[in-house]
Amino acid sequence: MSQDTALSLAQKIIQLDMLRDELYEQLILISGNQAADILRVAQNA
Repeated sequence: MSQDTALSLAQKIIQLDMLRDELYEQLILISGNQAADILRVAQNA
């Protein structure tokens, strides 16, 4: 794997992580204290 490809993949992972944080914040706003439980149910589905 070239360094350019590795760097590109690393940048995409960072972007996905940031998006995940934003989406989780939205889930918290919508569902409050139940956000973690809802996420766990969705992960296990």
